[in-house]
Amino acid sequence: MMNSITLLGHRMVHKISHCLNFTRMLCDQPFRGDDDVVRNGFDFVEEEPLKKMFVGSCENFDLNHNEEKGFGYNNQRRVFGRDCLLEDFRRIDFERENSDLNNDDDDKHGVGYKQRRFFVRDCLLGNVRKNVERVLEVLRRDGLELDFDFRVVLDELGIRPTWILVREVLYAVLREVNCGNKATIGRLAYKFFVWCGQKEGYCHTVNSYHLIMQIFAECEEFKAMWRLVDEMIEKGFPVTARTFNILICTSGEAGFARNLVVKFIKSRSFNYRPYRHSYNAILHCLLVLNRYKLIEWVYDQMLFEGFLSDVFTYNIVMVAKYRLGKLNQLYRLFHEMGGNGLSPDFHTYNIILHVLGRGGELCKAVELLNHMRERGIEPTVVHFTTLIDGLSRSGHLDDCEHIFDEMVRIGIIPDVVAYTVMITGYVVALEFEKAQKMFDKMISRGQIPNVFTYNSMIRGFCMAGKFDEACSMLKEMETKGCSPNFVVYSTLVTSLRKAGKLSRARKVLRQMMEKGRNVHHLPKLRARRYRK
Repeated sequence: MMNSITLLGHRMVHKISHCLNFTRMLCDQPFRGDDDVVRNGFDFVEEEPLKKMFVGSCENFDLNHNEEKGFGYNNQRRVFGRDCLLEDFRRIDFERENSDLNNDDDDKHGVGYKQRRFFVRDCLLGNVRKNVERVLEVLRRDGLELDFDFRVVLDELGIRPTWILVREVLYAVLREVNCGNKATIGRLAYKFFVWCGQKEGYCHTVNSYHLIMQIFAECEEFKAMWRLVDEMIEKGFPVTARTFNILICTSGEAGFARNLVVKFIKSRSFNYRPYRHSYNAILHCLLVLNRYKLIEWVYDQMLFEGFLSDVFTYNIVMVAKYRLGKLNQLYRLFHEMGGNGLSPDFHTYNIILHVLGRGGELCKAVELLNHMRERGIEPTVVHFTTLIDGLSRSGHLDDCEHIFDEMVRIGIIPDVVAYTVMITGYVVALEFEKAQKMFDKMISRGQIPNVFTYNSMIRGFCMAGKFDEACSMLKEMETKGCSPNFVVYSTLVTSLRKAGKLSRARKVLRQMMEKGRNVHHLPKLRARRYRK
């Protein structure tokens, strides 16, 4: 997949199992965009997962992935702060340990200790959730009552700011920004931000600055956002690629994108690590934002300033050339790499395979796979899946089947993403029976469908008018522990409405609301209904 080139830098390939990362992100996108236009089923596969991974890679904080969790708690957030939370953790853990000294058998095997650790973590996260709700309620009152002083109330409640509390409050505020409240909600968030910064024992982090900047950006308070950048620099905080990402989203709309790029390149406070130089960090951000023409301009500036390209740079620029339809320049860059003594890496070959697949050039793709083996890079399930994805996009399903069978023949086991790509290709081509057979084969071979696999199947059933099977598939995924996301519900509800089955559509919506899933997305479904 083309977006794989930026998920991991080329220097990190040996540190992380890139195969697992890319295969799990390949098909993370719906059949339908926010504009409710039915597309070919692959429109968002290339870029959206990249955006999600980019946020996590820069800040260890992912707004998109955590949207459905209320306050964004997930398995990655297990490390507590360097403040009073850590002290509470040690104190509670010590008390629990002393209370269970008689459980020698459990402690011998670590079972009792692990249970206590989970108990402590759950207690602390529960307290944080309660405090977040209390803070949000106080902020709502401050926005409604004229003589209300939220600082006094927070002090009376005994709220102590911690990095996790500040993060979750600001994140919750960010989710609530809309056209009706953006004139006031940014001010309330900033008042809370300032109050926390004035408290003894607490110091803001770069992440908290980025969150309040995002709130100002959503509220269109651009001057206030830029003042925060200056404040960050004055206080010695590093200006990172994430900072640039936030600013370029707003400055681009105002027509200042190139000036912003130049400013960051020349800035001494720009912390571009782990990239080789500031140009690579900026190119990475621009790729995430789909700013392909600006990537070309930045790349030309980089060469003019005498900076050398590495494999990472070439990969990003090649993706930009592909997205701009400049395939001749893409291939020229590919050959230029070798002339400069650089060897194409895992991601480079993924890009070229995808391009060849989209062009329906199966013979050249097979030659490239053989060339990889000659260079000592053994093709993996990711490379084959990327090629299958490209071929299916171009409508060459027979070639997809050939590559899939060849992958199995040489001993590479297709994973859930490979099966999902095949199923999605069949659904888009209206080959519903083949999609069902591939789904059954996937189950029989021990692969567990994910939410995207189920969405493809539900979409196929709806397109075939088999709404009973579609609703049964929704129940099946829930019973098997796979939680439907908004795309699944949207696919089913929209299809039922189009077929005139309004009562069944309302029933699905009620089920979604009763289970508390994706409730914040309900206005989108209502908006689509009234656009019909």
